[in-house]
Amino acid sequence: MVKRSVKTAVRGEKPQVDEILEVLREKIANHDLPPGCKLRESALSEEFGVSRARIREVFGVIEERSLIERIPNRGVVVTRLTPAQAFDLFDVREVLEGLAIRLATQNMPPETWQDLVEMFGEPAEKGVREGDFEGYMEKLAILRHRITNGADNPLLASQLDRLDDQTRVLVKRLVILPGRAAEGLVEHRQILAAMRHGDAEEAERLKRENIRGARECFRRYQKLIL
Repeated sequence: MVKRSVKTAVRGEKPQVDEILEVLREKIANHDLPPGCKLRESALSEEFGVSRARIREVFGVIEERSLIERIPNRGVVVTRLTPAQAFDLFDVREVLEGLAIRLATQNMPPETWQDLVEMFGEPAEKGVREGDFEGYMEKLAILRHRITNGADNPLLASQLDRLDDQTRVLVKRLVILPGRAAEGLVEHRQILAAMRHGDAEEAERLKRENIRGARECFRRYQKLIL
């Protein structure tokens, strides 16, 4: 069952489109609403206490983000990512995330990244060693947020946000594969070292290598991941 936000419930007001959108985006991105799951206007309308017209408006936005699709005789269902689509997403991520890191490194003073260098040091290594993959994912999310803000490019930020929606669970499943988190940690340490030295081109190159490594890992294990 989909819950309305705490903020809305406390105010006692009907949730707005953006609030409903955020709840559904998170549930789809985290597979709380898994691929192939049918979304019913009537059920969501009742759950959120809004009109079916408002739910249709939300559906329109989510569909633009490629998170749902309309299938004849089935209605609205959560999109199921195909291997070909996943490879396409990796290709786009390589370019856009590399660009974001280059811009962030150029825009921000080198010392901006020192706390992240430390975060991805012993604390991250200990977490990965002990199998705390959720903790590692949280650190990656902090890094991604800081880089996106540092890049200071709203259009790029919007595209990266869409990519995150479509690939979040994919990344989670890659991280738990044997050895991948440890490899990724080494790669991100190298990226942060380049950023800390203000070397934007090297940081971009290393990030693109990191995405290519994840892509290759997906190629080997795609039957387990999707």
